[in-house]
Amino acid sequence: MQEINRLLMPILDHLLEKRGFDFSGYRVSMLERRISRRLSATQCKDFQSYLTYLRHSSEEFDMLLDVLTIRVSSFFRDPLTFEFLAERILPSIIDEKIRLKDNSLRIWSAGCAAGEEPYSVAILAHELLQKEKLAMNLHLFATDIDANVLKEAEKAVYKASSLENIRHIYLTRYFTQKGQTFQLLPEIRKLVSFSQYDMLDKKRGVPAASIFGNFDLVLCRNLLIYFNTNYQKTILAKLHHAIARNGVLILGQAEAPDLQYRHCFSRAVDFSPIYRKCQEKITNEA
Repeated sequence: MQEINRLLMPILDHLLEKRGFDFSGYRVSMLERRISRRLSATQCKDFQSYLTYLRHSSEEFDMLLDVLTIRVSSFFRDPLTFEFLAERILPSIIDEKIRLKDNSLRIWSAGCAAGEEPYSVAILAHELLQKEKLAMNLHLFATDIDANVLKEAEKAVYKASSLENIRHIYLTRYFTQKGQTFQLLPEIRKLVSFSQYDMLDKKRGVPAASIFGNFDLVLCRNLLIYFNTNYQKTILAKLHHAIARNGVLILGQAEAPDLQYRHCFSRAVDFSPIYRKCQEKITNEA
C-alpha cells in the first residue's frame, strides 16, 4: 500500500498544482485502477513515464480527469429513493416551511455530475409546488469538482440511456427530443444553479454560490464511497454543518454515516439511505 502511494503521489501532486484538484483522499485502490487505465491507453510502461507524458499533454490531462472524476449518473437513479422523496420527504419539508411561514426551499446536490440528479429533484419540486399552487422560492444548488462536466449540465442535453428511469409523463412534459438526444426545457433548467466546488475544500464549508448553506435537503449520493475513512468523516462533518435544523441528507445505496457520526443523523426510513439531521455537534467539523 505504501509503495502504491509513493508511486501515485507525484501524479496527484501534479493534478493539485495545475488544476487545484486534490485526489489525495480518494481510495488508493480506486486511484491505481483508474490511472492504470490511462497507462495502458497511452502505452506508458510505468507511473513515472506516464507522469512525464502527462506533463507534456494537456489533452491527456483532461482524459485523466475524466477517468478520475465520478460521472456516472442518470435521471431518477434509485427510483425508490426518488419515490419516497416525492411522496414523503418534499411534502414534509414544505408543510414545515408553511407552518413556519418560511417561503424559501434550499436544496444542494453535491457531486452532481452532468446534472441528472439536481434536475430530477427540480422536476419533483416543481410538480409539487404546481400541484399545491404554492409560490415558494426554490433555491437548488448543484456542485461538482469538474468544470467541464458542469458545462454539460448547464446545456441539459441527454442521451436516452440517461432517461431510463424517468416516468413517461415527465419525459413528455419537460423534454423535447432532438434526434437521438433529449433537451430539458428552460422552466426546469432555470431552477438549478451550477458551480464548481470541492467537497474537501478547507476554506469553505458550503458552496460559495449558496452563501450561507442552511439547506433543507442535501443529496450527496455515491460520493463517500470513493474516499478513505478520514475524508469521509470530513465530508460528513461538512454536510452536518450545512444542513438546516431537522433537514434531510440522502446518501447512496452503499453509503451510511460512519459509526462515530451516526448520532448526528437519524435514519428516516429503513429501506432507503435517507437521514434527518440530529442536533448533536460534531467536534471536528471541516
